[in-house]
Formats: sequence, structure tokens, C-alpha cells
Amino acid sequence: MFKFKHRSFFVSNNDRLRFFSVPSATSVVDSITQHQNCQQTSSNHNTHTRETPNSQFSHSLTSKYYISTLLSCKSLGQIRQVHAQVAVNDMLQDLIVANKLLYVYTRYKYLDDAYSLFCRMEERDSVSWSVMVGGFAKIGDYMNCFGTFRGYIRSGKQPDNYTLPFVIRACRDTTDLQMGRLIHQIVYKFGLHLDRFVSAALVDMYARCRVIEDARQLFDKMQKRDLVSWTVMIGACAECGNASESFVIFDRMRQEGVALDKVAMVTVVNACAKLGTMHNARLVHDYIWRNKFSLDVILGTAMIDMYAKCGSVDSAREIFDRMKERNVISWSAMIAAYGYHGQGREALDLFPMMLRSGVLPNRITFVSLLNACSHAGLVKEGLQFFNSMWEDYSVSPNVKHYTCMVDLLGRAGRLDEALDLIEDMKTVEKDAGLWGALLGACRIHCHIELAEKAAKCLVELQPRNAGHYVLLSNIYAKAGRWEDVAKTRELMIHRKLKKIPGWTWIEVDNMIHRFSVGDSTHPRSREIYEMLKSLSTKVELAGYIPDTNFVLHDVDEELKLGFLYAHSEKLAIAFGLITTPPGTPIRITKNLRVCGDCHTFSKFVSAITHRVIIVRDANRFHHFKEGACSCGDYW
Repeated sequence: MFKFKHRSFFVSNNDRLRFFSVPSATSVVDSITQHQNCQQTSSNHNTHTRETPNSQFSHSLTSKYYISTLLSCKSLGQIRQVHAQVAVNDMLQDLIVANKLLYVYTRYKYLDDAYSLFCRMEERDSVSWSVMVGGFAKIGDYMNCFGTFRGYIRSGKQPDNYTLPFVIRACRDTTDLQMGRLIHQIVYKFGLHLDRFVSAALVDMYARCRVIEDARQLFDKMQKRDLVSWTVMIGACAECGNASESFVIFDRMRQEGVALDKVAMVTVVNACAKLGTMHNARLVHDYIWRNKFSLDVILGTAMIDMYAKCGSVDSAREIFDRMKERNVISWSAMIAAYGYHGQGREALDLFPMMLRSGVLPNRITFVSLLNACSHAGLVKEGLQFFNSMWEDYSVSPNVKHYTCMVDLLGRAGRLDEALDLIEDMKTVEKDAGLWGALLGACRIHCHIELAEKAAKCLVELQPRNAGHYVLLSNIYAKAGRWEDVAKTRELMIHRKLKKIPGWTWIEVDNMIHRFSVGDSTHPRSREIYEMLKSLSTKVELAGYIPDTNFVLHDVDEELKLGFLYAHSEKLAIAFGLITTPPGTPIRITKNLRVCGDCHTFSKFVSAITHRVIIVRDANRFHHFKEGACSCGDYW
């Protein structure tokens, strides 16, 4: 099952002799020699049939001295010299000394030396095996980690709560769920499933492997949970797309009186950013303030991202201005926040401020800047930043920067330039994101031929991604090519691919309400559709004309209008209008891109109701106010 890779340091007896005769050239070894001389001045050199109490005491003292000296070693040369003295004085037979020598080798990541010593040890205990398993795990040599652990089990010794977490984390780091389940069986076999260190490692492993149900089941069964376990579970729920569950765990954690540290707090803040609800953002901020967490670079940057993704770029800037220290990630996060809120100029104004503060840009900074240019239609400025990356700051562009440029040029209608940029990429490997940006631009400008080329490249890279087929189908539908729409959908059916359903969320009274297109399952559906009917009359009188091109079904106009008015964004906005006080902002979140008709509809609704409507879609934020959108109709 495993291929154990042997690492032999010694190749011959002569090599061994040369190794063990290394002269004691350092003060570390000199001190050992002096200690040995002191021990030998009064010793009896006659041969004894058994050890006397004095000799046992002398051996114990020498053992402690070697261990103390080993722990003071700072380099490989020093460790090897102590190793030589230990071997010459026959102290390798002392398992405690040998294990400590193993530990020091692995501590400084000298695994070749450690493994060579391990292979020559006549006796090994659980500590010996654990040190080697942990040593391989720490340097990322997972093949030898698993192989050594297999040898450990075969030796008949029982694994302990020191060794098992190392092996479990190796499964986590390799996302090897099959191996993780096998290790889990061993945990049960040896009765260690109730150990909190082992349980915490298993929770972490299942979470990283995205088996959130198993992770949660283990977590709930833990008799005693440490802060790491709570933090892992909060982060896991957020990463697996269930950020609301993260807050259920966060609330439970507070109720049980568990005090969060800075790492746990950052995890909660990141979960809040994924959820995107302002109520939770305020709750988390209040907790940070009441518990007097310092607003350092890591926590401050996380809070900038949280507020930006919850729809308040002003609150994000407030946090940014309060930070006493900012690094390049902090500046990049604030630039990105302005970017996906459509405030391109504000994003670009931060760049010279960052340079004046003495912080130089990195790749992340330029991704943030180029995204800001793309969302605001700042083509000239985007080209200048792209060209200056290497020339002025020695930052080589990667595929993310090229993707931003393709998106920027494509949105501006300069599709030929975008294609030329892709074809001129010689040293950077093209990925799905790059071709996806081009395909998205083709959808905006209805460029069928180029869309087919981009879609072909995408399908080759990601044949199981249904989104590519759906986007191409939508482009065909918008152009009225229904036969091609049918062929694309047949291909999806043949390959057993399903379209990701569109959903829109809205938070009202600290509760999340979710809507799909044509949804009638909500308890207040009747009121919602009555509000929509009233709105449709008012917005049409104000000049709104429904754009049925965004109904991607080959049906008559009347049915298209019915589909159009039942879009999930419109349902969520209508629900917000009947459940929130007049004049308050309406905040909604959509998992897909906002359609063009809903975008126009939202502008008119903001004008006739005098409400600010904030929409977070898959790409960015839209702030609708008094009949206009922050994106300037460029998205």
C-alpha cells in the first residue's frame, strides 16, 4: 500500500568510523569531554559482572548531561559532534538519549540523519516512532510519514495522542480522505476517539476534505473542546458555503464562555465576510470592541474585507483609517473594496498614498487595481498599471493579471485586443479564469464566433463545469439561435451536468430569506407578488421597459414578461419593501450575476421609492440610488 523511501546516511563501516571519530572542535563537545573526565577520575577500571549503584548514578548523570547538551545545540555540526561523542561512549544504548538525539535532528529538520539513526537503533519505543512520524510530517514528506506510521502499527506498539494528530494532519494537508478514514478506524481501535487532541485533528481533517457533516458530527461528540476545535469548525462551515452555520457555532461558543483569541476572531470575521450580512458584521465588530482586541494588521485587514463584502465601503475605510500599522495586504484590501463597489477613482487615489507611506505594491495590489479599473471602465489607467508592473516595480504579471486585462478590454468592447493579449501569452499558462473572462465579454457584446472559441477552450480545461455550457447557451439565446441553445442543453444532459440555480438572499430582522425565480414557497408570497404588481405599474409609468431578451426561453412575449417579473432579485426587493421601514436601505445578495433587466428595474425602484438598494452579486456590488447605479451601467 505504501512505498517506504529509505534514507541511508551511512554506506560503509569506514564511513561509520570516520563519522564517529569527529574531533570535538566546539565548546559544546569540549564541555562533554570535561564532564566525562571528571566522571572517570575516581572510577574503578576493573570489570564487574553487574552495575553498582554508583555506576547507575554515574550513568544517569551522564545521560542527563548529554540530553541537556543536545538541547543547547544550534547547528547540524554541533548535533553531529555530540552524536559522535554519544556513540563513542556507548550511550546510544540509552533509549532516552537516543530518542532525544532523534528529536533534535527532526527539530532542525535534518531527517536524513534522524532516519539513519532510527534505522540503527536496536530498541525503539513509542517515542522513537512518534518522533520520526512527526518529523516527516513537519517537512511535508507525507509518503515517509505514512510509511513510518505503518511500521509503527506493525511493530505492535499502541499509537498515542502525540503521533496520531501528526498522521491525521498529513491526511488533511494531502486532502486524502480515504487515508483519513483508515486512520480514523485505527483511532477507534485503540480507544483514542475521546482524546481531545486526536478528535480536534480529525475534525480539522474532515473539514479540509470538505466532508463537513462528518466534521460536525465529531465536533458535537467531543466531551471537551479547545479553542482550536471551535476555530476550525467555524472556518470549515464558512469554507464549505455554510457561513450562517459559522455564526450558530460562534453564538454557542460565546454561550459556553469560551474566550476567543486573535486567530479565532479573524476566522469569525472571515466567515462574516462570506455571509455578507451587515447585522452580523456589526455584532462581530461590537464583540471585538467590548473584548478590547487590538486592531493590528491581520485583524484590521480582515475587518476591511468584512465590511466591504457586507456592503459598507465607508465602514471599511473607517477601519482602514484607524489602523496604526498597515502593510501591503491592508492597502490592497482597501483598494479592492473600492474596486468591487464601483468606486474606481477612489481605488486609484489610494495607490500614490500607499507609495508615499513607504509600502511597495506586490502582485495582489495590482490585481486589486486592475479589477477596480475593469469595474469602472478605466481602460487607459488599467493599461498603464499593467505596463508599469514590471517596468517600475519589478512585479511580473501572472495569469490573474492577464485575466483582469482581458476582462477590462472585453467589457470595453475591445475583444480583438483581448484575444491578442491571450495569444501573446508565452510564459504564462492559460487557465479557465482567463477564457471565462473572454466568454463573459462575448456575452455582453454578443460576439458569437469568439464566444464559441472561448467556450471550446473552457470545456477542454473544465469539461465538468456546467457554468461554461450555460453561459454559451445564454449567448445563443440572446442572439435568437434556439437550435444551438437546444444542442448545448442536450450536450449538458448527455454529460449529466446541471445548471447552478439562481438564488437571492435578503436579511430582515436578523433572519435570512431566500428566493428563487418564480418562488411561491415563502409564507408571504401573496404580499410579495401584490407588491411586485404595484411596482411594475409604477416603474412602467416612470419609463421602465421590460427587456425580454433576458428571458432565455423560446416562448411568447406574454410568458416572457411573466418569467421576467418573477426573477429572484425582484422578489427579494419586493419583500424588502414590505418588511423594512420606509427610507431604510435594502440589502440583497445573489449567487449569480445580476441580469440586465433586473439592473434597470432596480434603478427605477430606487427612484420611485426613495430607497437605497444594495445588491451584492457574484462579481461586485451595485448601489442603486435615485435612479442611478454606482457601476455607471458598466459591469
